[in-house]
Amino acid sequence: MPIELERLYPKLINLMLDTVFLVDRDDRIVFVSNACEQLLGYTAEELIGTWITSYMHPEDLEATRASIVRVMNDQPHVDFYNRYIRKDGGIAYILWSARWSEELNARIGVARDVTALRQAEEKLRFLAHHDPLTQLTNRSLFNDRLDSALRSARRHHSTLALLFLDLNDFKQINDTYGHSAGDRILCVIARRLERCMRDTDTLARMGGDEFTVLFTEIHAGAIAGKIDQIQAVMAEPLGPEFGDMRMPSCSIGVACYPEDGEDADSLLNHADREMYRIKKDRAGIA
Repeated sequence: MPIELERLYPKLINLMLDTVFLVDRDDRIVFVSNACEQLLGYTAEELIGTWITSYMHPEDLEATRASIVRVMNDQPHVDFYNRYIRKDGGIAYILWSARWSEELNARIGVARDVTALRQAEEKLRFLAHHDPLTQLTNRSLFNDRLDSALRSARRHHSTLALLFLDLNDFKQINDTYGHSAGDRILCVIARRLERCMRDTDTLARMGGDEFTVLFTEIHAGAIAGKIDQIQAVMAEPLGPEFGDMRMPSCSIGVACYPEDGEDADSLLNHADREMYRIKKDRAGIA
């Protein structure tokens, strides 16, 4: 190699957008290109001489060690993903291409920052199963969980309860204060309903002003208590930032497995009918 090109190599490496690492047999960093500061927040001087494993996300350490063994056995790894902890405490998602160099007696790794891509993928996965306004489970994921809960209930001869909630006079809020105000109210309701949930329960927004709740492993006596809890949080006044708006009440229909149905459609239809019966009775009383 001409001496001029050899001297140019470090400059070329430091122009790369990807980060180049050289790591010895003991996992110590012996060289890292300047792009590392953008990737991890550390300068090259801060990283050289330290163990590269100390920057890895703890949950990815085992898989990364397996990749290191593979590379040390002279099997290049060109499509390995893991996470590193940045200097500011943030998480960097990295796509690696790595191989062992006998000539350098070190692993050569090229790290590409794919954090933005991974975050976008996670957001898309979240939105596929959650309501974008309230962040609650959406209809699709709720139906999947209901089907799964029914299969479990059949196997273990257990019970479950399904609640169908509809807000009373919510259209009046949208008509009087606008849909933006209505959206704010829906988000408040979502957070209040979450306070009533156990870790094993599923709360979903089915659309509009309709919500569903799935209670698994719950006895009939406990269902009334849960409904009372929901009605209590719904009765709490809104904060002063909502001006003269009032919190809407809700009508709640209940369906229990297996008494009110043995499949998802039967339970949903029963709870829906009960909810409309309660809403109709309320309108008659008013």
